[in-house]
Amino acid sequence: MTTVSLVPALRRVLVADDDLVSRVLLETTLEDLGYVVVAVSDGAAALAALDRDDGPSFAILDWEMPRMSGPEVCHALRERRPHHPWYLLLLTVRGATTDVVQGLRAGANDHLTKPFDRDELAARLAVAGKVFGLQAALAERIVELEHALAHIKTLRGLLPICAWCKKIRDDGNYWRQVEDYVARHTEANFTHGICPTCALKLDEEAERFSRT
Repeated sequence: MTTVSLVPALRRVLVADDDLVSRVLLETTLEDLGYVVVAVSDGAAALAALDRDDGPSFAILDWEMPRMSGPEVCHALRERRPHHPWYLLLLTVRGATTDVVQGLRAGANDHLTKPFDRDELAARLAVAGKVFGLQAALAERIVELEHALAHIKTLRGLLPICAWCKKIRDDGNYWRQVEDYVARHTEANFTHGICPTCALKLDEEAERFSRT
């Protein structure tokens, strides 16, 4: 019997097929290969199960199902959570190139023709495990980069600053106060106070003003 080396996240697989005989046959085959199977009979139930935080990351979806088709489920999942590393395999009697392209464009990772061959299914599952591992690592990296970019804004290059009033000229050739310019280009916020040197100057000017 052919066995599959499983990525832990792929040990649970969702099977969505409205044909009872086909669904039971697929469930039995997957369980023989070492999977824990979650089975549903329509597309909307498949979408709800996969979109859960604790839902399976691997799914075999029949193309034609009540309420939502397999491609529609793929498209909805990719729209809702574009970085989640689902591996979605469409099960279909359609074998034309145009149909395969349509499924892939909807968000499927692969397709399998009905009635499926056990050895072909096992081989595609082995590929799925490898691809899923790469997808998971890439998705994690993308999230890390997006998080870093959201929190890092820096000033770079030479800043043209007025030697007298200390205003900075921006890219639009407008002269702005330093605090305004920095606030626009960084995450910094300002609180205002008076340094000891300026405070002394203000006291001296106030004293001179009082004498006049």
